[in-house]
Amino acid sequence: MKIAVLGAGAIGAYVGAALHRGGAEVHLIARGEHLKAIRAHGVRVNSPRGDFVAQPHATDDPAEVGAVDYVFLGLKAHSYPSSGSLIAPLLGERTAVVAGQNGVPWWYFHKLAGPYEGRRIEAVDPGGATSRVLPPERAIGCVVYPATVIEAPGVIRHLEGTRFSIGEPAGGVSDRCTALSEAMVAGGLKSPVEPNLRDDIWIKLMGNVAFNPISALTRATMADICGHPPTRRLVTLLMEETLDIASRVGSTPDISIEKRLRGAEGVGHHKTSMLQDLEAGKQLELDAIVTAVVEMADISGADAPTLRAVHAATDLLARSGQRA
Repeated sequence: MKIAVLGAGAIGAYVGAALHRGGAEVHLIARGEHLKAIRAHGVRVNSPRGDFVAQPHATDDPAEVGAVDYVFLGLKAHSYPSSGSLIAPLLGERTAVVAGQNGVPWWYFHKLAGPYEGRRIEAVDPGGATSRVLPPERAIGCVVYPATVIEAPGVIRHLEGTRFSIGEPAGGVSDRCTALSEAMVAGGLKSPVEPNLRDDIWIKLMGNVAFNPISALTRATMADICGHPPTRRLVTLLMEETLDIASRVGSTPDISIEKRLRGAEGVGHHKTSMLQDLEAGKQLELDAIVTAVVEMADISGADAPTLRAVHAATDLLARSGQRA
């Protein structure tokens, strides 16, 4: 099995190292000092589950790699439309693309039976630009649960979690998902093939759509947000509205809001990815995590007043940061 990891950052390098450890042929596509360190010393993973080093091939030129069986995307979703020159050399006739992204994927309504089948979500597929680069029929959905950070170039700190849920947009259990799951498990990861992955997407999105924007607006950690009664109530309202939108587009995630809150509390004083990006001066993942959910509220007729208010404030924050 030949796998390319495009965007071998904190999650991408962790996945690539695990897959390589499990016996897959892995090619990491990275850049800068991170790439130099990986080439020299491999990827070092420091983890409470046990440290290890993997030495997959690493490059900044996808043309060196050529067509692969799977491309794992470690890029942020907002960079997908402009990544065509990087992705094209990796695509063969049967190459599957596994998007380890936060938020709503560009393929969400692809092969989803019902009134919205085939509908494009402009926030994540502007003018169809993402679909032109990443045809939805290539997509394998992936919900990423682990928390990782780049501790130093070539060094990944794995904080918690090993689960990468995967699934077909059309539902069911396919051969290509089963084969990928087996490779992930061989590398020490959990990778259940979910017949209805969209429910998993909403379970994670319940947290992301609430904690990410609030953390960016307040600079607070997840534990801070949960421990402050007014913001805990705000999170609850956002989760209630998110579940309403999910049900309107055909998903019924099997998790209570209180359980989701307890899970967030258990993470402790962790900065969300959006807060980390804000502090680093990077573009916020607002479109996939919040804007797309607001668009789905529009599509499905949901009011979602709290979500709209938080989105408005965070959108202004993002625009102000881009002008700075």
